[in-house]
Amino acid sequence: MTRSAKPRFQPWDVVLVPFPYTERNYTKVRPALIISTDTLSTKTGKYFLVMITSAQHSRTYGDVLISDLKLAGLPADSIIRPSKIATFEEALFVRRVGTLAVKDRKSVSTQLRGLLCVGEKV
Repeated sequence: MTRSAKPRFQPWDVVLVPFPYTERNYTKVRPALIISTDTLSTKTGKYFLVMITSAQHSRTYGDVLISDLKLAGLPADSIIRPSKIATFEEALFVRRVGTLAVKDRKSVSTQLRGLLCVGEKV
């Protein structure tokens, strides 16, 4: 599938999607963060997203606390969980609720670089 129009959703947008559970066979509509570039969505119609969850859950390695909840469009303390990545088509997006502060973008990028073999020597 090749697309050429500018995507409606941008990197670092916070969106609501039916995010899959890794431990169970169902989904829950929850906020997630777009971590893919416009190139992926323009060329394939797909996006890479990481899960956002309540900060009251126990922490996992790589979690990033969201510093600006209002900008992110979230009602309660929340964390980004870079260790939970999923691929979505835009048709599954419920809506955009906000965007991530630059400070938090840097933290998420750092965590993703530590978790993925991107930019490493092969």
